[in-house]
Amino acid sequence: MQTQYLGILVMVGVAAVICGLMVTLSWVLGPKNNTPYKSAPYECGVEPIGGARDRFPVKFYLVAIVFILFDIEAVFLWSWYTTFKNSDTEFMVFSFFEFLAYMSTWILGYIYAIRVGAIDWDETTSLAPEKLGATATEAEAPLTELIPAGEVR
Repeated sequence: MQTQYLGILVMVGVAAVICGLMVTLSWVLGPKNNTPYKSAPYECGVEPIGGARDRFPVKFYLVAIVFILFDIEAVFLWSWYTTFKNSDTEFMVFSFFEFLAYMSTWILGYIYAIRVGAIDWDETTSLAPEKLGATATEAEAPLTELIPAGEVR
């Protein structure tokens, strides 16, 4: 009975060795120059300002909802299509109307996400100036004027 699983155990062992080798080699051969930019925390593409307990804009959660809508759509449509193309007529009619109900729900959710601005990532219009780390006069200036020439962010 144990000889049946020998191939799987060898495969798991080889995979573990390869993974360990890749991680070790990247650590040994990789560059080691730490910069303040590399040491800064990364929070979804937003420059970290304030403490860790600050409230996030609702857009982060709305983007997660949009992702789930797309994810479920892909999983549902792929499996539906694979069974739809080789099924009998009764199932085709029933599943087509189920598909229409699903897609109408998905389209309504997508329209809602667009209307509330979940996909609009311009933070200067959605966050208060103090959350962006700007004073009242800087908040009125365009973003290109806030970054000194030659500075890379």
